[in-house]
Amino acid sequence: MAQKTSNRLKPGAKKWLDKYRLLVQNEDTHEEKFSLTLNRLNVLLLVSLGSFLLILITTVVIAFTPLREYIPGYASTSLRKKAVELSEQTDSLQQALAQNNLYLTRVIEALRGDLPLEQVADTLFLPIPSDSIDVDFSTIAEDSLLRVAVAFEDRVNVFPAPNAGLQVFYPPASGPFSSAFEPEHNHWALDITADPGTPVKSVAQGTVVFADWTSNQGYVLVVEHQDRFISVYKHCGTLLKSQSDRVKAGEAIATVGSTGSLSTGPHLHFELWKDGAPVNPNLYIDFAP
Repeated sequence: MAQKTSNRLKPGAKKWLDKYRLLVQNEDTHEEKFSLTLNRLNVLLLVSLGSFLLILITTVVIAFTPLREYIPGYASTSLRKKAVELSEQTDSLQQALAQNNLYLTRVIEALRGDLPLEQVADTLFLPIPSDSIDVDFSTIAEDSLLRVAVAFEDRVNVFPAPNAGLQVFYPPASGPFSSAFEPEHNHWALDITADPGTPVKSVAQGTVVFADWTSNQGYVLVVEHQDRFISVYKHCGTLLKSQSDRVKAGEAIATVGSTGSLSTGPHLHFELWKDGAPVNPNLYIDFAP
């Protein structure tokens, strides 16, 4: 029966069943070491099965082992983790930038008179969800040792550091005061009398956030400093800096003038703000000659 089936196969298909013998023998003694009977169909099946297994093993290695990081086109785990961290930092920076922009907008509105002063501090800070704050207040050994060291320093240090924790600024101009800081009379500034053209100096390092003309105050320049301080210079004769410029402490940023409808003569109207509220400049600046 097998012979009849074999005879029915076409000549082209029959050659796939032709048997071949793979023989390994000793060349000197012609002793047979290994032999294997194969046909073309068996070889094709073995090659196909081996290729399938090779592809399967390669796929598993790429998908489930760290070796995939060395293959072009696959991102490493550390890179993906870094990308997530950068995304979170970007979101935090965007929130901080929005809060800072709101802070500057409210202060400038108050300086222009568009916003009542008592409403400024209530609108400066964005709310922070309380459930997002998770602080561990438990003490550790290092903290206890630090407390002991600080207490010992306080006992042996007779002369404490001057102005500890107090921001100190340079005087913006030299001259007698024509008006003092008098909140009870709604005067939130110092008016410093000086000759026209006298340089007006930045009280500290910072960034110019406003530099323009206003009808009432004339040329006005506002500088933002660290620790949420803002210095304001009004009735200037000329402005030497523009918005977004970085300035150094003691650098000339304007000149004394008498511009604006509210000016009563050549002088510098100087205001110092902290956390959205005006403060007495005499508490931070030594105006003594």
